[in-house]
Amino acid sequence: MPQQNLTTGLLSGVVILLVWSGFIVFSRAGILAGLTPFDIAGLRFIVAGIIILPFAIKWWPRHLPVRIQILMSAVGPGMLNSLLMFIGLSNASAAYAGVFANGALPLFTMLISLVVLGERPKAIQIGGAMVIILGGTLVAWRGLDAGGQNLALGIALFLGAAGLIATYIWLLKFYSVTPRQALAIVNIPNTVIYLPIWLLFLPTNVTGVPFETVALQAAFQGIGPGFLAVMVFAVMAHHLGATATAGVSASVPAVAALLAVPVLGEMPTPIEWAGIAIVTAGLVLMLRAR
Repeated sequence: MPQQNLTTGLLSGVVILLVWSGFIVFSRAGILAGLTPFDIAGLRFIVAGIIILPFAIKWWPRHLPVRIQILMSAVGPGMLNSLLMFIGLSNASAAYAGVFANGALPLFTMLISLVVLGERPKAIQIGGAMVIILGGTLVAWRGLDAGGQNLALGIALFLGAAGLIATYIWLLKFYSVTPRQALAIVNIPNTVIYLPIWLLFLPTNVTGVPFETVALQAAFQGIGPGFLAVMVFAVMAHHLGATATAGVSASVPAVAALLAVPVLGEMPTPIEWAGIAIVTAGLVLMLRAR
């Protein structure tokens, strides 16, 4: 990895916000078109796996201990995280996912640094994280009324997903994993494991929707979350640090609300606009700590 550069880190943050927000919006559009959540994950791994497979051996992070390789494959944005999110969404509304799966990321990252390295978070970091959670709650306020079949289980699963991604972000920084190494260690094992499970056991409706919809989802999911996001996460973690990277990721629901205006025609309410502004303020605090 090259020397830390704040500008590079911030540009990487912009890419993550756009790609991860696009993931939320375009995934919803795909589900509305008739695809199952498992289809969307499967299409992602097919495309990302095909792109990365020829380089997997060359890019594999051999400097990592085997146990860390297994851990990073498991906790990264892959199969396990997707299943926790999808099962969580079957028990609680998407608004709860925004608040808990995204909002808890910087808190988990600070907790990991405290437990593992004894690093106490700065007051401005804690304040920024709490402001982001407050703003995220306002952004999700309308959707929180939808509730769900089992809110406690849904929230627990969302927190589990947040813990996985926070661990992944922390490992990226601590072990100096390069973007290419991250691509290999996240996508190849998850592709090999997930695709047979999806094709043999999970509900699918790929043949029941227009080919154009399937092709669009495959292209976006594979190149966006599957390739760009995994790679840029590593760049951002190196240049901004784990906690600031988690803070940027926690701001995704606010950006998704803005992206939903042109893509889905969904205009934020006044309280949601206030939440977006508060999330932005919290993110500024997190980055100032950096």
